[in-house]
Amino acid sequence: MENKKIIIFDTTLRDGEQSPGASMNVEEKLIMAGQLRRLNVDVIEAGFAASSPGDFESVRRIAQKIRGPIIASLARAVKGDVEKAGEALKPAERRRIHTFIATSPIHVEKKLRMTYDQVIEQAVDAVKLARNYTDDVEFSPEDATRSDRDYLCRILEAVIKNGATTVNIPDTVGYTTPQEYYELIKYLINNIPNIDKAVISLHCHNDLGMAVANSLSGILAGARQVECTVNGIGERAGNASLEEIVMAIKTRKDFFKVYTDVNTKEIYRTSRLLTKLTGLMVQRNKAVVGENAFAHEAGIHQDGIIKERTTYEIMKPSDIGYESRLVLGKHSGKRGLEKRLAELGFKLSQEELARVFEKFKLLADKKKEVYDEDIIALMEEEVFPSPDVYSLESLQVISGTTTIPTATVVLRKGEERIKDAASGNGPVEAVYEALERITGLKGKLSSYRIKAVTEGKDALGEVSVRVKFPGIERDISGRGIAVDIIEASAKAYLNALNKALVYKRNE
Repeated sequence: MENKKIIIFDTTLRDGEQSPGASMNVEEKLIMAGQLRRLNVDVIEAGFAASSPGDFESVRRIAQKIRGPIIASLARAVKGDVEKAGEALKPAERRRIHTFIATSPIHVEKKLRMTYDQVIEQAVDAVKLARNYTDDVEFSPEDATRSDRDYLCRILEAVIKNGATTVNIPDTVGYTTPQEYYELIKYLINNIPNIDKAVISLHCHNDLGMAVANSLSGILAGARQVECTVNGIGERAGNASLEEIVMAIKTRKDFFKVYTDVNTKEIYRTSRLLTKLTGLMVQRNKAVVGENAFAHEAGIHQDGIIKERTTYEIMKPSDIGYESRLVLGKHSGKRGLEKRLAELGFKLSQEELARVFEKFKLLADKKKEVYDEDIIALMEEEVFPSPDVYSLESLQVISGTTTIPTATVVLRKGEERIKDAASGNGPVEAVYEALERITGLKGKLSSYRIKAVTEGKDALGEVSVRVKFPGIERDISGRGIAVDIIEASAKAYLNALNKALVYKRNE
């Protein structure tokens, strides 16, 4: 039997944006929509046009600029909402109005305070009105999984009869389980006479941690559209995660016997873009896109991965636009360390490797994770002892509201004492310019962070930097501590410069 396509309906810009702290402005939504187009999702729910002028403008701009995917807007089953959605979607190459009304007893009786027949009448009227703007109309009975099944059949049959081309079955509060959801979808397929005239869609929330599992169960039951968000963001515990659903289908196509048109190589980039736009970070152990998703620390796992990737990886990291990495820690073995050293450009004899590995294990017992910079420091100490790194001898900074910030820096390199000065837009930039003049190496800051190590006005300040240097693929980190924050900044940047010089020497 030929595999069937699953339509990926992305609601990151609508339901996902309802996640506390995830609000995006019009320009940010447009940037994200462009990336969703590159990801090749089938439908982009651009927003809820009637909810605010900003959302209306977001839907309109996305409808105007983004070509390829269907652009959708949510609308309550009320005249004003549907009209706003239709107006905002006018510029779209392909458009969909997604209208909804609640159907569960607690919503109908307590929130809407309507009769069940009135709810059906309002749903039908909204669908009919939406058809004036587009032939592509989706209807959702909100809180479907807590609704009476026979009533769901009645309202869905009515909206399909009046022009709904997609009917969505929301688990609005993340209440259902995979088996229940499977049975519900099967029941609807078997008991709605005109169900063959519409696509059944799934929309699951993650309150009990089962949004992805429920969605996959719905697919097995016969649904052909999944509504999901990048990184699983959304109200409360979030929505079903796009990347998990897509990669489950791709990895287990033998079981699900369906496919998507998503360009999976854009998944990691899409995930990272969303974190930058919203500030909502992904947990390290998040499936598919988490920092640890393709990381291996245990020595047995590292040895297996080196010999044959599929021993401990069921997906290719490159399939999502990412690379696997061996995380070096106290569980790592000599093979993992040797491989990482080779990737960093160090070729050691077995005697040298044994010496470095012994020191590495001592360090790993003290740290949760051993970073590349730690390994380089070990190499400096054990294999390539180098007295000619730079150390900070003195620092003088002149700065003020009416003064051009200037820094005079004195460094030592072995017995040599080197002095230089530079100016900048601020005291830290002036110091960094002077350090670069002395070392002859220029970098670009990727991040700069300050935190207090101790309490009080005389607290020690810790500065952490990550710096991009020409010819070095990875960012180099640096760290400095001092009571004076300018001095701590200087030490952090000099720390990164010294590490970069070691990289350069061992290329």
